[in-house]
Amino acid sequence: MTGSAEALKLDEERWCYRMKDLCEATSLPRQAIHFYIQQGLLPPGRKTGRNMAWYTEEHVERLRLIKKLQHERFLPLKAIKALFDGEDGVFSPRQHAFLAGVKERLAESLKTSEDRNPSLTPREIAESTGVDPEDVERAFELGLVGGAESNGALRIAAADVWIFEVFGEIRSFGFTPDLGFQVEDIALYQDAITNLLNEEVRLVSSRLSGLPPEKVAMMIEAVVPILDRYIMRLHSTKIREFFSEVL
Repeated sequence: MTGSAEALKLDEERWCYRMKDLCEATSLPRQAIHFYIQQGLLPPGRKTGRNMAWYTEEHVERLRLIKKLQHERFLPLKAIKALFDGEDGVFSPRQHAFLAGVKERLAESLKTSEDRNPSLTPREIAESTGVDPEDVERAFELGLVGGAESNGALRIAAADVWIFEVFGEIRSFGFTPDLGFQVEDIALYQDAITNLLNEEVRLVSSRLSGLPPEKVAMMIEAVVPILDRYIMRLHSTKIREFFSEVL
C-alpha cells in the first residue's frame, strides 16, 4: 500500500461517524446536533453527498461536553460558544494558564458557579416575571439562558431568571410583541457585551500576563464596578447625543 493510500485509509478511519452514530453515542436528537452546527458550537461534518456527512471522535467529545455544560451546569449556549471560541485558538497555552490562575483568585461574585441549580419551569418564570412562557422557551432556544430538557420538560437555570425580570419590565412600558418587540432583541445586547468582554480578556491576557495572578485578580475586582458604571453612563450619553442631533 502506498503512502498516499495509507493516509487516505487512516483519514477514512478518523471520519467514521454518521449522524445516526452521533445521536446514538450522545443520546442527542438529530435536530439538536444540526442546531449546534448552525450556531458554530460544533464544526460541520465532511459532506459526501447532499444528505450525507461524516464526523469524527472529536465531534462526539464536543457534543458530550456541550451536553454536560448545558444539562449539568445549565450554561447558556452563547456562554458555551464563547468558551469554545477561547479554547479553539484565541488564547495561547500560556495565556490559558495565566487566566486560570487569575480565576482561582477572583472573588466568588465574579466566578461562574459550577452548579447553577436550582431550576424553574417556563410557567413558574412567567408567573413571577410577567413574560410569556413562550418567551422563556424562545430565549432558551436562542441560547440566551441556561437550561435543560428532560423527558420533554424544559427547566431554566434560576440564576438566569433576572434576564426575564428585566425583559418583563421592558414589556410593561409598552415594548410589546404587537409592536414587533420580541425576546430575540435581547440577543443584541448579549452579543455586544460578549464582543466587548472578548476584547477585554484579550487585552488583559496580553498586557498583564507578566504580573502575579493574585495582583491581576485584585485589579479586575476593583475595576469591574467602575467599568459597569462607565458602560451604563456611556449608553445614556449616546442616547442623549443621538436625539440632540435629530432635526
